[in-house]
Amino acid sequence: MEEYLRSLLLGNASVSALAGDRVNWGAHPQGAGYPAAVLTLISETGDHTLDGPSGVSVARVQVDCLGTGYGNAKRLAHAIRSVLDGYRGGPLKAVFFAGARDGREGGTNDADRPFRTSLDVLVHYTITT
Repeated sequence: MEEYLRSLLLGNASVSALAGDRVNWGAHPQGAGYPAAVLTLISETGDHTLDGPSGVSVARVQVDCLGTGYGNAKRLAHAIRSVLDGYRGGPLKAVFFAGARDGREGGTNDADRPFRTSLDVLVHYTITT
């Protein structure tokens, strides 16, 4: 799911026009520039039937869209939301937008603190090995 989701975003013309290849899991590489997106797995649950695991999981993924200005972060968030909300394909059975919030990254120097728009998406996917 992680590799597929990242590839899906990098393969979208609107997202890549804004972020280039700066879509990563876990952290934004230091010095990599902005705008950028950082994906984080917040939680994951498995689906079960009375016969046991169904092979489908539901993950809550947070997508932090970072930019040097509020507009940069927001434009990337809109592009990513338009790709993911309602998407289905490959191992992804369904992706649903679940919420958004705005803020700024921490730090003591305002000039170095990127703006952030965070999206939460619920990803229903088939577990593959």
